[in-house]
Amino acid sequence: MKQISIGKILIVDDERNIRELLTIILNKANFDAVSTDDGHKALDIIQTDRIDLVIQDLRMPKMDGIQLLKKIKDSFPRLPVVVITAFSSWDTAVEAMRLGAFDYIKKPFKNESIIDLATRAIEQSKLLADLTQEGFGDRYRINSLIGNHPKMQEIQNLIRKIAPTDATILIQGESGTGKELVARAIHFCSSRARQPFIAVNCGAFTETLLESELFGHKKGSFTGAIADKKGLFEAAEKGTVFLDEIGEMSQKMQVKLLRLLEEREFMPVGSLESKHVDIRIISATKRDLSKEIANNRFREDLFYRLNVIPILLPPLNERKEDIPLLAGYFLAKYSKTFGKDVRVIDKYVINNLIHHTWPGNVRELENLIQRAVALSDDETIRSVDLLQFSFDKTVSATQKDELPPEGIELEDFIATIEKNYILQALQRTNWHFTKAAKLLGLTFRSLRYKINKYQIK
Repeated sequence: MKQISIGKILIVDDERNIRELLTIILNKANFDAVSTDDGHKALDIIQTDRIDLVIQDLRMPKMDGIQLLKKIKDSFPRLPVVVITAFSSWDTAVEAMRLGAFDYIKKPFKNESIIDLATRAIEQSKLLADLTQEGFGDRYRINSLIGNHPKMQEIQNLIRKIAPTDATILIQGESGTGKELVARAIHFCSSRARQPFIAVNCGAFTETLLESELFGHKKGSFTGAIADKKGLFEAAEKGTVFLDEIGEMSQKMQVKLLRLLEEREFMPVGSLESKHVDIRIISATKRDLSKEIANNRFREDLFYRLNVIPILLPPLNERKEDIPLLAGYFLAKYSKTFGKDVRVIDKYVINNLIHHTWPGNVRELENLIQRAVALSDDETIRSVDLLQFSFDKTVSATQKDELPPEGIELEDFIATIEKNYILQALQRTNWHFTKAAKLLGLTFRSLRYKINKYQIK
């Protein structure tokens, strides 16, 4: 079955081996990769073809990589560009990012790093494009917050009340509980819905980089500042800025953010003039900010400014009745994404999902269903599709010698246990088949048959 392409990527590099390697890596990952060896040809391709991402070298003979990057960002400001560099110099990477590059990667690179970077860049590009389309907000309205648990119903009702206001909101919860999804729902239910929603992870930047990203900078304000740069606060004019991991923000940045909240104005780095901005701030953290305040790591006055409306998201293991609903939603989502006809999750699998503790919360569940759909060759997700995943209580029924009230699929249950023990034996013996077979009381031939049957790799 032919898979749907994730996006079209243009590779620009004068080294043939790099172009060919990237093309192979990306095509195998379900991208559509094309390539060229110089910047002039690249600009022609971008003009005539629909390109979702450019991956380009910084050092090329016919057109310098920085020059190409400038031309792309001037003509196609929303087209994400990832730059490849053989230099370990931070200044080179910073210069490219100041000019608008989505990110950079150093040679030699890992296959998975390229794939992850390409995926993130294209997703962001498509989100920005969708913001201009009619009805985009419907995807992120309150009904996208799936759950019948009373706490989730309470949060949905709260969003309906606070979205039309401009009150600042602090969303608290463990990693993976859906803090950004709540922020998006608030934005798209508000009068700012047709304006930008910009999410920033405060823990992903150094203090200097975060200051420049949020507030912008003037040309010459620091080494590498070769041009004026508009900050994200200014770029989000009349929209919403979501500051994730606000607890990671430095004291200096906290002071600047407090002024913005109080005065609705800020000064770009290196500027002596203030700029007024009309934005809504929604912040989120997994930290206990009251403890951070007690330890003098977070400003109390800023906390009160941010925490006008607090929202506390429960972990997934506290709303287990929502797990079947969420699993069904992700099943439909990724069946469509991968162009597959996977419609059902086996009831034994659902039972395992409900009894798992989910330390990674909703994000962990989504990743699991995504992987299961990708690997499934049937219309039903069965235990065999999840054998690489370790459930907390997969064998709880055998430990109690009790049949669960809802019953089980015995063949799937036995297959899960068998696969689990085979994997343990192989890992314990360093994948020595003869030794593993002895541990399991099997012949070498029987073990090899079961390894092939369960597709153990």
